[in-house]
Amino acid sequence: MAFHRSPEAYYRFPERTMSDRFDCHYCKESLHGKKYIQKDDQHCCIKCYEKFIANTCSECKKPIGCDSKELHHSGHYWHENCFRCYHCSRSLANDSFTLKNDRITCTKCLPRTDASTCHSCKRPIKPGTKSFEYGGSHWHERCFTCSRCLKEIGTGSFVPKGDDIYCTSCNEKKFSKHCVHCRKAITSGGLTYHDEPWHTECFVCKTCRKQLGGQRFTAHENNIYCTDCYGNFIAKKCGACHKPVTGFGGAEVVTYEDRQWHSECFKCKKCYGSLVNKRFVTHNRDVYCPDCGKSL
Repeated sequence: MAFHRSPEAYYRFPERTMSDRFDCHYCKESLHGKKYIQKDDQHCCIKCYEKFIANTCSECKKPIGCDSKELHHSGHYWHENCFRCYHCSRSLANDSFTLKNDRITCTKCLPRTDASTCHSCKRPIKPGTKSFEYGGSHWHERCFTCSRCLKEIGTGSFVPKGDDIYCTSCNEKKFSKHCVHCRKAITSGGLTYHDEPWHTECFVCKTCRKQLGGQRFTAHENNIYCTDCYGNFIAKKCGACHKPVTGFGGAEVVTYEDRQWHSECFKCKKCYGSLVNKRFVTHNRDVYCPDCGKSL
């Protein structure tokens, strides 16, 4: 760093003759009998010097006049009184310093400014102490805690949410959907049935426990069944062929009292004519058309 005064000011006094002009290089006003600055073989008044030539103080942003001591370092200029530590405001005109991020720092304040700042408590993290870093931010070990339960995360798994961090347990409780069957958090995958979330492994047939994700199934009395188990254990049997009546695939079903038939099985017991959407009579749990029923 160099210290020097601004260019020395001179006075020009009028001679007996005024034949030679002696004017300011910038404003052209006469300098006879006035204080002026000579720089690079040019003369200028004090006002024009501060306006066009003087360096600007990096701290106060004002021109450094000819009556001030000027300090400069690495292309920066200061008034002597402005050259102070950014952190403690101590004058550094005659002391050691460093220039970091365009800020002057004394040797005492430098260790504090070099330390990282804790994202949580905003205090410096002393060199050599255990800390954590994520996404460009730093934490003291004691400050790296879950935003919900406030327990130290340490080297455990965590999930960031905006400016907050959560341990995996709290993240599941606060943000994850919960299976309608087991009530536990769904951390990956899963499926939805009737607008309710399920674990894939929980969405199983009530009888055989086969997983039903992506498979055909049906529901009965708040339980779900695969098509085989529904047909074998739940569905009513056809009054004619005695096979399960499921209605799967849009198949038509005929229901009468407590009995059911496949539509193609709903025929007259005697003439085998279809009775779908027709009048019929029953006898001994069989069905007949009206004509055949007359001979019973």
